Amino acid sequence: MKRLGHAIWAAARVTPVLLVLALWPADARCENPSLAAVSAESSLGEAPPPAPGVLDLVELHGFVEERVGARLQRNPQERRSSISETRVQGEAAVYGDHAQFKLKGDVWYDGVTDRVEGDLREAWASLRVSERLDVKAGRQVLSWGTGDLVFLNDLFAKDWVAFYTGRDSEYLKAPTDGVKVSAYSDAGNLDLAYAPLFTPDRFVTGERLSYWNDATGSLGGNASRMDSRAPNRAFDDGETAARLHGTWGAAELALYGYWGFWKTPSGQDTAGRQIFPRLNVYGGSLRGPFGPGILNLETAWYQSTQDESGRDPAVANSELRTLVGYAWELARELNASVQYYVEQMLDYGRYRESLSSGRPRDEFRHVLTVQLTQLLLGQDLELSLQACWSPSDHDAYLRPKARYRFTDRLSVEAGANLFSGDNSWTSFGQHKKDSNIYTGLRYSF
Repeated sequence: MKRLGHAIWAAARVTPVLLVLALWPADARCENPSLAAVSAESSLGEAPPPAPGVLDLVELHGFVEERVGARLQRNPQERRSSISETRVQGEAAVYGDHAQFKLKGDVWYDGVTDRVEGDLREAWASLRVSERLDVKAGRQVLSWGTGDLVFLNDLFAKDWVAFYTGRDSEYLKAPTDGVKVSAYSDAGNLDLAYAPLFTPDRFVTGERLSYWNDATGSLGGNASRMDSRAPNRAFDDGETAARLHGTWGAAELALYGYWGFWKTPSGQDTAGRQIFPRLNVYGGSLRGPFGPGILNLETAWYQSTQDESGRDPAVANSELRTLVGYAWELARELNASVQYYVEQMLDYGRYRESLSSGRPRDEFRHVLTVQLTQLLLGQDLELSLQACWSPSDHDAYLRPKARYRFTDRLSVEAGANLFSGDNSWTSFGQHKKDSNIYTGLRYSF
């Protein structure tokens, strides 16, 4: 397993060359002569055409995008500009019968920090070992589960900073370096994912968004960023995730397991730094037709293995999370979905007894979500609204968005991230002064 992990790291070192290939202009590719031309040349006794070049086998895609946004009110903790970037994404892929390869990377100028940055989002190879076994290794974006913006058994890395500041929804799911093995059978399918090094969420640290600091009892921001320490020992601090799934009639059933760490800081060490305690997660889901729409049920038990008794106030307690959702078509080209999510802290009495200072958490957290999507003008105009409201935390989050496609290559988008809350220590309430509007123009190639 160590050799495989080292191979993954070595593959990342060749990515600059591959990224140049991904950004190579499409018109530089050699075109194969038509069959008629080949037949004509052969009849004249001329040599056959040369074998296809490397670029003929590679699918090249990408885009150039300008995106800007600003806060709707003054936030003394942050800059007024919430997003300002000129971004180029390049993607190169080769799809064969038994093997596939893909590389996708972004380079952008960040006007908020005045830096040029890059992110290798995908760099993987996939091999069809047999009709019943696939292996995919490298940097990849992984996801499973039934929730929409609510992730119970999906413990793969997320980027909430990108999402809350107005980047495209694609960037909510962050990449992971690892290996995924998929096995198929008539009885069911099994997916196993292993990452030799823990990949945390790209969580709020104060650099772009405010956060509630329990230690100081106030909001932190750009000048007082969160001090955290993530597990960083390759192979010792790895993650393993599993999914066993199949169908029963028209229903989709799945069982999940995860062995790793809390994805966001959920504890504190003796030096006062935020830490990522160890975590095991076990859950299941069901999804299938019900009435005019699709019903989904999902549950997960979060076993905080470093504090199974619930008596350590410096480590998050175990939790039970449950989700019920329903999606249906309200009208032609108008889709809706609703979800109700409940999060329960286990061993709550012991937690309250052990808490000597700070603001105590509630035992239950409830969240109701609604999503509406409308397509108009021959599907060239897309209007959407994602809304989250917590009756227990008394806070809310709205994400309205409009996207218009001028052509297959050119599109424009505008939207907002709107936060509200009665208190500054709740999930959405801590971002009240981070509410922002944004717009973006994209040219795809």
